[in-house]
Amino acid sequence: MSGECVEVVVVDYGGVLTNPLAETFCEFAALAGLDTTALAEAFLAATERHGETPMAALEIGAISERQMADRILAELPPGSEKILDDHEFGELWFRGRRPNQPFVDFLRELRANGKRLALLTNNVREWEPRWRAQLPVNELFEVVVDSHKEGVRKPDPKIYRILLERLDVAPHQCLFVDDTEENCAAARALGIPSVLFTDTDTAVREVLTHLEGNAPDSEGTSP
Repeated sequence: MSGECVEVVVVDYGGVLTNPLAETFCEFAALAGLDTTALAEAFLAATERHGETPMAALEIGAISERQMADRILAELPPGSEKILDDHEFGELWFRGRRPNQPFVDFLRELRANGKRLALLTNNVREWEPRWRAQLPVNELFEVVVDSHKEGVRKPDPKIYRILLERLDVAPHQCLFVDDTEENCAAARALGIPSVLFTDTDTAVREVLTHLEGNAPDSEGTSP
């Protein structure tokens, strides 16, 4: 594909515009006084019990933040619920979530040079004020598609189609950047080239490669 074909760079939020999810998870566990392994096992147990990850239901607005937290706390030892006596789940979560400033600066430069930008995020109703306070959302993005408002989340093809409709572009005119291969694969299946975000420097190089027209013609640079 040629660089001229890419009209819009579309990015994910968590793990792309922020520090990695693993860092946030570990810091949340420490703040909550929980063992990281025990917390991960609680997430897994809640997934098995309810047939979906606690975050999946939360990110489409099917349950509240408190209901999600209760699903996880139910899988932890008795008394664990006290960790949220004085704090909301999101408050503790966002203490470990920081902007990826180098990548934000890169996007700001793209925007200043006339490139259209959009945000496609699996996110949470109760967390919207928190993540918007971290980032220059209105400055950077002309379109924001947020899963909890749409009732559908990545990697469901529906949310990518919503994005394309609001941007009024064809799939090949977008470049999608996400830190989850499953989400990148779903984008590519619809004809949207993708970059799997592993670190900032690599992602910047791969995005520029696409914009300069040197990327492969089919599925982009992701594996």
